[in-house]
Amino acid sequence: MDHLKGKAVVITGASRGIGEAAARLFAQAGAKVVLAARSVAACQAITDEIAEAGGEARAVACDVADPQSVADAIAACENLFGGLDILINNAGVIEPIGRIEDLSPEDFGRVIDVNLKGVFNGLHAALPRMAAKGGVVVNISSGAATSPLEGWSHYCASKAGALMLTRAAERENQNGPVRVVGLSPGTVATEMQVVIKASGINPVSELDPSVHIPTEWVARALAWLCGPDAEEFRGVDVSLRDEDIRRRIGLIN
Repeated sequence: MDHLKGKAVVITGASRGIGEAAARLFAQAGAKVVLAARSVAACQAITDEIAEAGGEARAVACDVADPQSVADAIAACENLFGGLDILINNAGVIEPIGRIEDLSPEDFGRVIDVNLKGVFNGLHAALPRMAAKGGVVVNISSGAATSPLEGWSHYCASKAGALMLTRAAERENQNGPVRVVGLSPGTVATEMQVVIKASGINPVSELDPSVHIPTEWVARALAWLCGPDAEEFRGVDVSLRDEDIRRRIGLIN
């Protein structure tokens, strides 16, 4: 992961789960990382541990549903680390899980605000800053972007929209210095899976927890996607369920 050394990185939703694992791995690889999340206290605790291990990271309060908050987080990265090389649009929510007739418009809108508008807000703030010297944006996607599931109308719709943002952003930056790519990790051992399990809705809630991949696998996939070996995947969702992809990353033999 030498390609990460010295890179300035913003990771949204970095207070736990995939975001936390990515922040720790990127910092370990020599990147300078801004952990951005609503829970700045949790991010600060992680950055303290990263610093103790010899890494460089800062915690920044950020609500991805708020365009100004996202712009401020990216500006903070520039001020702290002299630029922006990588943005990981990771923040996402699925609660409350429920059928369309049981969801309130406010509940539906909140998931759209975070999962879809949050990705737009990140792209909108990052792309102009990366235009001169290049960079990579990775949007965390999901199989739900293309496969409808009961109780997940808001999540599926938001992830489908985020997939189109990945494709549209890459089309607009085709052959340019900025690479935009999606990562569909499959089911991951995070708190979101605990919520899904408790809902008892649709087949995903019936999965045994042992089948979920660790967050560290996703972090390694993100690190790989930001490097030269993944240049061919511009504008697409890379599936971590694909065994060939797992082998290329070095997760399996």
